[in-house]
Amino acid sequence: MTPPPSPRGTILTVTLNLALDVTYTADGVDWDGVNRVRAVHRRAGGKGVNVARVLARLGRDVLVTGLSGGATGLAAEADLAAAGLPAALTRIAGESRTTLAVRDLAPAGPRTAPYGEPGAPPPHGRVSASRTALFNEPGPVVSAGELAAFLDGFDTRLGSAAAVVVSGSLPPGVPAGFYAVLAARARDRGVPVIVDADGEALRNAPAGRPAIVKPNAEELARALAGAGSGSAAPAAPGWTVRGGRAAHDRRTVRDGYTAHDRQTMRDGHIAHDGQAVRDPHREEDAHQAALRGAEELRRAGAGAVVVSLGAGGLLAATAEGSWRAAMPYRVEGNPTGAGDALVAGLALGLVEGTPWPERLRLAAALGAAAVAVPVAGDVDPEVLRAVRPRIRVEPAAP
Repeated sequence: MTPPPSPRGTILTVTLNLALDVTYTADGVDWDGVNRVRAVHRRAGGKGVNVARVLARLGRDVLVTGLSGGATGLAAEADLAAAGLPAALTRIAGESRTTLAVRDLAPAGPRTAPYGEPGAPPPHGRVSASRTALFNEPGPVVSAGELAAFLDGFDTRLGSAAAVVVSGSLPPGVPAGFYAVLAARARDRGVPVIVDADGEALRNAPAGRPAIVKPNAEELARALAGAGSGSAAPAAPGWTVRGGRAAHDRRTVRDGYTAHDRQTMRDGHIAHDGQAVRDPHREEDAHQAALRGAEELRRAGAGAVVVSLGAGGLLAATAEGSWRAAMPYRVEGNPTGAGDALVAGLALGLVEGTPWPERLRLAAALGAAAVAVPVAGDVDPEVLRAVRPRIRVEPAAP
């Protein structure tokens, strides 16, 4: 059973792979030549940082935690301080990473609205055809001692936390089961946890019984595709997830979920040559495959699973039922912070006890509003106001 939301106010975000995010905006990228950059943005990043920025904008108390190293880490910390975001980051010996987003404003060709009237422009009038390429460094190597120091601080800060958001990639040296460890420790203190991860970290997360797991369709397909070994990755030397669930959970995740399901999920949500392609039959098959995958993660220990589908909206499998949130139109722009804004909406709904349909509507609207801004960790309030009431949330049958 998922623990009820805590009445305490701070939402703790965990960013183990802190970054200094650099965004270049150009009018047309020549990948074989020299390019002139129109605008440059540099600021602290990492998925947990982006979630905290959006939550702070929505008026919630937040605390950014994680690992910070070297001059890059200090630059990220200085940016957090300048932005007024409270942080308690554990210093490490390695150098924190830099990420690069290149936003190309040159038209990419016509797009088709995936929901509502085909090709209908949104009422706010801010559709563009820009494209964004991401370059993510792996991050610093983290020692067991540095992880232990972080964990000591994490345990202490749970006493004032309403919820925890654990998100992003794991830097080298962090065991694949570490997010499950964090989720289990928070749960033992009555603090609900949201996990947004990929690969092994996502595959192992349900063993910690988080309140919500939030993959996108591709991440879900990858996690289930890799669940065939029948053995869980170790959490960390000396740290375990209570209950001995992990190996059983890995088997449970793969049972009843086929290679056809994984391919169907991918096919339904990948655009061809950068263009939005709508095939209602393929979309429906992909949605059913995603719901089956979400239910597998629930059986493995997650309280609820919310699958983001990009412009296709959201699918959610919960103890109260399954829902689909369908977007009325496509919002073009920079998608790098959309998933983080979506997670912020889920966290807000979790701590406020918002019913699932309205929680999903807000989360989907925040994701769309994040696409309309040039950098991750922010939302366009005009887009948020315009799109939120038009999002359809309906029961979804698995």
